[in-house]
Parts: sequence; structure tokens; C-alpha cells
Amino acid sequence: MTAVRIGIIGITGRMGQALVREVANTANAALVAGSERPGSPQIGQDPGLLAGIGATGVKIVEDTAQLFTAADAVIDFTVPAALPQHAALAAQSKAAYVVGTTGLESEHFEALKKAAHHCAIVQGYNMSLGVHLVAGLVRQMAAALDENWDIEILEMHHRMKVDAPSGTAILLGEAAAAGRGVTLEKVADRGRDGITGARKRGSIGFAALRGGNVVGEHSVIFAADGERVEISHKATDRSLFARGAVRAAIWAKSKPPGIYRMADVLGLSG
Repeated sequence: MTAVRIGIIGITGRMGQALVREVANTANAALVAGSERPGSPQIGQDPGLLAGIGATGVKIVEDTAQLFTAADAVIDFTVPAALPQHAALAAQSKAAYVVGTTGLESEHFEALKKAAHHCAIVQGYNMSLGVHLVAGLVRQMAAALDENWDIEILEMHHRMKVDAPSGTAILLGEAAAAGRGVTLEKVADRGRDGITGARKRGSIGFAALRGGNVVGEHSVIFAADGERVEISHKATDRSLFARGAVRAAIWAKSKPPGIYRMADVLGLSG
């Protein structure tokens, strides 16, 4: 099997280095390009040396367009502000585009929707198999339990995370809302401070904790009078997200234009 040529945007970050190591450990994938922001001191260096796996023969560039020209699939875990430009480059090159960036808003989804007319895009708040299995369970439970069961989602991440609630928490909230046949936007309660009054029946609450170097922990709590059910997922190593992203890149390379989810990649969308 011919190796899928993979480019990584933000290749020297924590996720970028985890992706470099994962590509090196994947038989049918090959790292062909990596980029960093203009002016980065890592420009021109070999990302394999930075990731501790030895030289790869690839040099880090600042021109992201080079990535999309060289690669079959490009993986992006950077920042929302850069996404419209990256999506446009994906559309122009027709390279598959795997997006793990969180904190996306309506304009970012519009950019992805536009680009998806020309290339395959996998957008996922979380790339792990375990999280998507949890989401499936959450949807089933929300469908089975009525509004006498309050739903609360608790997440914790490292102190450097800049967005809240996490993308994974939103994914789980969307699963719960889908189980109840509503949209998350109509029932989400994302902040409580001061005299807030009683909890609104049918709402889905979110709480975010930040501290230390926690990779990611999520719990969905179903609470009724006299009983409580909790479903939790704990990530202890970023390599699990890198593994899912590389799997998505290989999968998307042969897919027609469109927007896909990790559930599609993992065969869980049926």
C-alpha cells in the first residue's frame, strides 16, 4: 500500500510533536511537510529531531501553502483564527483536511462548509475512539431518561487551555441534546455565578476546571431524585488524539468532498 503523504500545521507544538511520532509509527503514512508560524525559531529544523525520533529529512517551513501542495492530507490542531485560510488552501489543493482545533464559531464552520465542496474534511473535537463510544452511550441514555433526570457535563484540562467548555464537552452535550430531540443551543447552561435561581428543567449544564497538566477528563452526570448515573472518560496521553487524527487523515485521503466526523472514520455513524 502506498503511504499517505501527511502534512502537519503547528508541527512543533505538543500535539504537533505527538503527530510526528504517530506518523513515524504508522506503516501506511509518511511525513512530507510541517509548518510553523512566521518568525518561529524552529523554521528550517527537522521536526523529527524536535520530537525525539531522529531526523526525518523534512524541514519546517512557514509557508502553509507548501504543506497543502506536498501532502495528500493535512492535520491542523492550531488556532481558530487560522482556520479560514487553511480551509481555503485545502479547497485549492484538494488535499484532505483533518481539523482538531477547538473553540470554533459560526464563521469557522462556514469556511469548512465552503471548502468541503472541493475536498474531504474531517472535523472533530476529539479524535479518540473511547470518547465517541461514550457519546453514543450518552445519546442512548438521554433518549431513555426523561427531564426528571438533570444532565450536567464536567470537564477538566491543563492550565494552558484557552477555550471553555472544551470541544469534547460540547460534543457530549450535543449527543445528550440529540438523544432528547433538541438542539444544544436551546438548552445549554454554560455559566453559573451568584444568585442564579433554581436549575431550569431540561437544561444541559457545563462546568470547566483548569489546572496542572491534565490532558483531558470528561464526565456526563445524569441526576434524578435519589439516584445518579455518571459516564466518564479520562485521557492520559496526547498520543491517543494523534493516533485518531492520523487514522482520519489516511481514511479521508480516498473520500469524496464533504464534511465528515470521527464517528464516520471509526465506523460508528450508523
